Amino acid sequence: MLAVDHTDRIARRLTLEDRASWLALGEEAFGARPPGSSALAPPVSQPPGLHRWGVVEGGRVLAQVVGRACASWWGGQAVGTTGIASVAVAAEHRGEGLLRGVFERVLAEALERGEVVSTLYPTAPGIYRGLGYELVATLDAVDLPTAALAAVRPGVGVSTRRATPDDVPALRELYTGWAREQHGPLTRTGPLYEEAAEEAIADHTGTTLAVDAGGRVLGCVRWDRGEGYDPATARLTARDLLATTPEAYRALWAVLGSFATVAGTVRLWTSGADEARLVLPGVTWQPVDRRPYMLRVLDLVGAVEARQLTLPLGGAGGVTLRVAGDRLGVLDGGYRLAVESGAPATCERVSPPEDAPTLTPQGVALWWAGAQSCATLRRLGHLTGPTDGDELLDALTAGAQLHVRDYF
Repeated sequence: MLAVDHTDRIARRLTLEDRASWLALGEEAFGARPPGSSALAPPVSQPPGLHRWGVVEGGRVLAQVVGRACASWWGGQAVGTTGIASVAVAAEHRGEGLLRGVFERVLAEALERGEVVSTLYPTAPGIYRGLGYELVATLDAVDLPTAALAAVRPGVGVSTRRATPDDVPALRELYTGWAREQHGPLTRTGPLYEEAAEEAIADHTGTTLAVDAGGRVLGCVRWDRGEGYDPATARLTARDLLATTPEAYRALWAVLGSFATVAGTVRLWTSGADEARLVLPGVTWQPVDRRPYMLRVLDLVGAVEARQLTLPLGGAGGVTLRVAGDRLGVLDGGYRLAVESGAPATCERVSPPEDAPTLTPQGVALWWAGAQSCATLRRLGHLTGPTDGDELLDALTAGAQLHVRDYF
């Protein structure tokens, strides 16, 4: 067998000179772009907040990973997050281990920016488990019969109107008020979200607001009308259905239901146990699509401190543990978690005892995100050793629901 010379192969930051090659790799991995999109004028600079790395050989991009600098809410704290997107490997080079080196560079750069966790939507979760990621949530599409929504009683004391660019600050405040009480939603702040107010409204067919008698915004839903007007086949798609009162939720559901004569289905993008469903009188809620969401902790000390973890009722305690099995060599080692009454937990690297409880990187992700209990982690083999600290670990990250709303 002839030896293959890879001396020209290098992992590096991609530049605009690589754009044609990375676009071609993207088409190969994710399908052709919409007609006419290739005719758009190429950008004169890389978009702020996007960090694109790849493996290049002979001028051709063989693999690429994009890091998106952002932040996400975890129990009221905005935590620096790098979202991973556009992961692709050329067909002939899959299985050669090209992604590991690129991920190492993207995540090291993220740590330098203070992003202590990383998230992504996988097409093949097994690939990313080997890099320390684990499933913590899903972005879901559910279908509802529009005719049933038309029967929802309109909200009392609430009216609805179409949003304008002047409403963008109120929309952002509404989203932030909801998102900061959850685990997982992006903050939608930073360079990736600095779009003009007109663009934020124009991105959808309509954005409907629920307002009280004084004009205060109580809720919103973004919707896209879709094609056709045959109730048997036409579908309306809704996103960001959020409200602060049950009456506002009912008013927004009723607006969606008003399309019953021209669109037989409303498809809502949501996650978890959506509170919006709780005001519906027995309407069918049919899941039709699920986008798994994975998380990896990059810096356990920083991630614990960023979440400002406390114990219920001002409790105190501590646990020494070990992390083992990180193929990227970032998390492995011993840690001491301690919390004093009324104060956030601290985390520091220590030399652990031989019999210390041991977490895998995937176990760290599941525990930190509050996605699974220690008992579940033990059944899955992600936590081994003494159980004395399990109750403390569970109490530190329990609480809010896991939700995601942005796909990237």
